[in-house]
Amino acid sequence: MTHPSSGPSHPARRSPLEQLSSLALVLLAAGGIATVLYVGRAVFVPIAFALLFALVLSSPVEALHRHGVARGLAALLMFLIILLVAGVTLRLVWSPARQWIASIPHTAKVLEDTFGPVAKALEHRLADGSPAAPVSARATPLMEQVEVSASGKVLVATPEAVADIVTVVILTLFLVTGGAPMAARLASTLISSRKSTKALHILEAVRSEVARYYATIALINVGLGAATALMTWLLGLPDPLLWGTLAGVLNFLPYIGSTITLLVLVIVSTVTYTSLAHVLAVAASFLVLVTVEGQVVEPLLLGRRLKLSPTVVLLAFWFGGWFWGIPGIVLVMPLLVALKVVAEHVPNGRIVVALLSPAPRPHFKLTRRELHAARRAPVHGHGRI
Repeated sequence: MTHPSSGPSHPARRSPLEQLSSLALVLLAAGGIATVLYVGRAVFVPIAFALLFALVLSSPVEALHRHGVARGLAALLMFLIILLVAGVTLRLVWSPARQWIASIPHTAKVLEDTFGPVAKALEHRLADGSPAAPVSARATPLMEQVEVSASGKVLVATPEAVADIVTVVILTLFLVTGGAPMAARLASTLISSRKSTKALHILEAVRSEVARYYATIALINVGLGAATALMTWLLGLPDPLLWGTLAGVLNFLPYIGSTITLLVLVIVSTVTYTSLAHVLAVAASFLVLVTVEGQVVEPLLLGRRLKLSPTVVLLAFWFGGWFWGIPGIVLVMPLLVALKVVAEHVPNGRIVVALLSPAPRPHFKLTRRELHAARRAPVHGHGRI
């Protein structure tokens, strides 16, 4: 006769104090890691960019490697193609961009003349009664300080930027050249064989999805840039290629990039045109392009699997900008995509996937039987449907 005590033993449930201690240790470890990343951002930012570029370039590099090209040579070839495209684009837009930068004082003067009455009305409403100094008396010293400060920062930051770029290129070439064999050796060294297989499977999923995400986004942004250039050309805005390039590059930052582009187009059209109708036409046309891109093209090409919640994205942009500045903003999207892919492949990751995914749209698609029953059902006071 089998006694109840002889059955399979279950692990004892942890007490609330033990659970609280475990949670405190996890939070303490997370806080320590975040502190190290924040304090050492000068070291970790190039490494993060190298990892991102390695993930994005891994798919074409592996495709070339399957055709007999060495990984190192394939990675170098991809870098040269990227530099060639970036160099040609920069050469085409550099001259008009420099002219617009040089005309910033004139642009500020036009904006001041256009929106000055509104600003003065708000200033009088918010003023405490003390006489305000003339705008010119305040603006000139401030502009001189800004110019001196900006020039000094550029001189100081240039060697650091060059060093960071060289570091990113070398690390990316090293990571892409190592490829899957290096990842397999590293995983087998750090963890057990069973867990290393699972880790390699997750890493491959992250690599594939991040590369697919950025390839698709790049294709979409090229189309948006071309459409923006065509739209600005049709509306008579000068330098349409510059604005198309700006729209395509900034659209890598969802929501924020298109907002900045819209603001720039409104400013440029305000300076260029004399009528409000032209300014509104430019703004409305770009809003239509962004709406079509975000609501039709992107869901069609990306699908729902890689879509992210707008609220989470905006909060992540804010936190990334506070944590690492502009590099943090750039690295937010691949981090969220990678986090969502990892959550899909680990136990109990459904909560994270649900948090990162956009809210499901209600669908009203009925089956044929339900539709037939709905048509036959009477409606009070109105007969049948």
